[in-house]
Amino acid sequence: MRAREHSAPSTGTAIEHVFGIVGRVRAAPFQASLLDVLPDGQADAVVEPLREGLRRHELAAGAWVDLRRRWVTGADSLFERLCARVPWRAERRPMYDRTVDIPRLLSFYEEGQPLPDPALVAARRALDMHYAPELGEPFATLGLAFYRDGRDSVAWHGDRIGRGSSHDTMVAILVLGAPRALLLRPRPGGPAATNTATGAATSATIRLTLGHGDLLVMGGSCQRTWDHAVPKTTRPIGPRLSAQFRPRNVR
Repeated sequence: MRAREHSAPSTGTAIEHVFGIVGRVRAAPFQASLLDVLPDGQADAVVEPLREGLRRHELAAGAWVDLRRRWVTGADSLFERLCARVPWRAERRPMYDRTVDIPRLLSFYEEGQPLPDPALVAARRALDMHYAPELGEPFATLGLAFYRDGRDSVAWHGDRIGRGSSHDTMVAILVLGAPRALLLRPRPGGPAATNTATGAATSATIRLTLGHGDLLVMGGSCQRTWDHAVPKTTRPIGPRLSAQFRPRNVR
C-alpha cells in the first residue's frame, strides 16, 4: 500500500472553475488527503464493499442511520472532477418578505439522466445491491451540493417533499472534501421528540463529523421524524461536496 501523491495546482484549477460560475472565489483551497491510501497502481476512486465496516445506529421512532467511513478511496480525483464538470448553480429562494441566496451551490440529476462520473454510477450500483432487500426499490435521483467554505450551510430540515413525508424511505449521502459536522435532532413535536418511557419532551442532538469518502444513509422513518442540518462554522475550512442518492419521488 502507498499514499497517492497529489498535485495541488490541479485541484486549485478545479476549485477556481467552480467559483468562476458565480463570479467570486471565497473557498480555502482543497487539501488533498494524506490519508487517502491507494493500492499500488490504483489511480482513481474506488467504491469499497458496503458489507465491510458499515455500522447501523438505531434512533427513536423507527429511524436509523448507517455509517461507513472511507467508503470511497482515492476520492481526491473524484472531488476534482466533480468540481470541474458538474453544472453548478447558485440559486435563490423566497424567505418571508425577501429573496435570499441559498448558501451553497447545487446540481440535480433526475431519474434516467446520466450521472456526471463513473464513480457515482458505481456508488449507486453498490447502494442498490446492498439496500434493495430493505428499501424495495432502486435509488433513482442524484442531488449534489457544494459547500464552498464554512459560511455555506443547510438549515434544519427533513427530505419530506414527496413520499418522504408519509413513508419510510432512505437517503444516502456520500461526502467528499473537508470534514463538516452533520447534526440530527428529533423533529419538534414529532414522535421522536417524546421519551416513550416518561412522556417527557426531548431535544437531544446527535453530531456526526463526516469526512472525505464517508457514507451516511438515513433510513426508516428518519425523514419524517428527525431533522438534519449542516451548520455554518467560523473555523477556516476547505470546500466540501455531498452527493445525495434518493429513491423516486423523495426530495
